[in-house]
Amino acid sequence: MGCKGDDVRRVTERHSSAEEEVHEAPELVMRDVGRRIAEVRRSRSWTQEEAAERLEMPLKNLQRIERELQNLTIRTLVRVASTLGVRTADLFTPPVSREVRKGRPPKRGE
Repeated sequence: MGCKGDDVRRVTERHSSAEEEVHEAPELVMRDVGRRIAEVRRSRSWTQEEAAERLEMPLKNLQRIERELQNLTIRTLVRVASTLGVRTADLFTPPVSREVRKGRPPKRGE
């Protein structure tokens, strides 16, 4: 029985140290996921309009997601990843750039 107490103590110690190391702000995670979605969309050469149509969601919702103004449900996150052709976990990798893109992109064919 002494073993069980030791095991519980070790698990508790590991759990406590893990809690101390994690300090993620939800706003920063939302920002990075939104930017990552935009990166993957652009890598497919999809406009926001095309992506929204494929996702069967209003354009405004996609724009709000990419600008970290709309919180995603897990269900929507999985649907977005599937439509973009990536694993859901891939949307949590840091974006290549955290800089905000300003202005309209050049028109296609220019």
